[in-house]
Amino acid sequence: MVVPELRAWRAARPHVVRVARTVKPHVVRVTRAVRPRPVKVTTLQLTAVSATVGLALAAAVATAAGPWDSSGQRTAERDWAASRPGQGGADHGRDPGAAAGGPRPAPSAASVLAGLGGATVSAPAPAEKALADVLDPLLKDPSLGTRHSAAVVDLATGRRLYGTGSAAALTPASTTKIATAVAALTAAGADHRITTRAALEPDTGEVVLVGGGDPTLTARKKRDGDWASLRTLAARTARALEARKLDEVTLSYDTSLYAGPGQPPAGVEGNIAQVTPLMVDEGRLDDSTSGAAGRSPDPAADAARKFAELLKDEGIRTTSPGPSKATGRSKPLAEVQSPPLSALVERMLTNSDNDIAEALARQTALAAGEPASFAGGATAIRAQLKKLDIPLKGAVFADGSGLNRSDKLSADLLTALLAKAGDPTHPELRPALTGLPVAGFTGTLSQRYADGAVRPATGVVRAKTGTLTGVNALAGTVVDTDGRLLAFAFLADGTTDRTTAQTALDRTASALAACGCR
Repeated sequence: MVVPELRAWRAARPHVVRVARTVKPHVVRVTRAVRPRPVKVTTLQLTAVSATVGLALAAAVATAAGPWDSSGQRTAERDWAASRPGQGGADHGRDPGAAAGGPRPAPSAASVLAGLGGATVSAPAPAEKALADVLDPLLKDPSLGTRHSAAVVDLATGRRLYGTGSAAALTPASTTKIATAVAALTAAGADHRITTRAALEPDTGEVVLVGGGDPTLTARKKRDGDWASLRTLAARTARALEARKLDEVTLSYDTSLYAGPGQPPAGVEGNIAQVTPLMVDEGRLDDSTSGAAGRSPDPAADAARKFAELLKDEGIRTTSPGPSKATGRSKPLAEVQSPPLSALVERMLTNSDNDIAEALARQTALAAGEPASFAGGATAIRAQLKKLDIPLKGAVFADGSGLNRSDKLSADLLTALLAKAGDPTHPELRPALTGLPVAGFTGTLSQRYADGAVRPATGVVRAKTGTLTGVNALAGTVVDTDGRLLAFAFLADGTTDRTTAQTALDRTASALAACGCR
């Protein structure tokens, strides 16, 4: 239960998570309602948790700067995973103007979460037989359906410590997004940004709004993060038109960047919009930024209409926009850019964002010279993972989000992806780990790990969830009680009850967290 003081504090000051990257210190802000849960974790686990995110690994050693802000503060992770009893601190001191009797500030984190700098964490790896003795009974839980695939890998050495059916390719659901993340970061790079632009056709005076594939482009006045703004683009476009002494133009929009159908195999639903290179706020029909929501049947047309409204506010009259294509002779007017790909990857993984996943699959295709389509994205993802020597036997890629039931991945493949993202020779892949939801605190794991049986994993498991009817999955990293960092993947097929299956997976990950296993 949330303590009244903390609930009141959150109502007055929404939490912000700041994630620094090894490539560039860009910022991701994710506002969330978090249920803090006290948890007993070892000092070694806390130290290794901060190492998990910076994740520069050598054999039996983890060294990290970690994605923390300057004073080591972090929302639910810093407040409760650290189990610090005091309150107040550099980021959470009481406002001098606060009324007497008002809510007290949230607790401060233990300094261990500030990032390790030159410190190291060394711990023994679990013994394979002892690990099997713990995991085998848990994975035989009938809640996990008729088939399962499981693997545990030591991230310091890359050695597989446990596997059962680990080579079997099963429907992975949204754990597919780990593959999409790694492929996109490999093909396009962590610093790549997606451009949305406005261009002027010199002969006709037509202004073309050209979609570049940024699903996070927003038309909202208040931006939760450094997302590209359609309002900014309209203002810049208006200034450029005024400089040309134009105050009335024909407006059109260009979605030619993508090829093939934009209709997801499961159809447009609350979990995904029509896949198009031009949309604002993911085509959402409400003010949400994540989770299910009603979606526009034509996000590109809606984005162009909104652009026309914003131009009008800037003093530029337009015709009703229609589809077109910018020619090679068009002149640039203005542009806005998305945050770096690293930020998009993190937002995709934390929130299991299907729209971003499909956009990243197409960015992978474009970088690899493939058509920006479902098929082109799938081909490009496979090719990028092959370059990284990821085991692809039996793997099938049909989309970037995991909504397509034709996707097939194994636990061996997923743990190999996680290990590659933790490899110190691939720092560009680190966002594939830093974006993983934190058990009990963030994203799709924020409402899990509340029960006592799974609470040891709270704050020390970071994992991507996967859920389709009859399919449940969990893949990520965990720090055991000795401070050893492990990657795991659990896939379950033929499940009949989502809640009990998720609980069984959480219990298994929690067993890893509680295991020294020697």
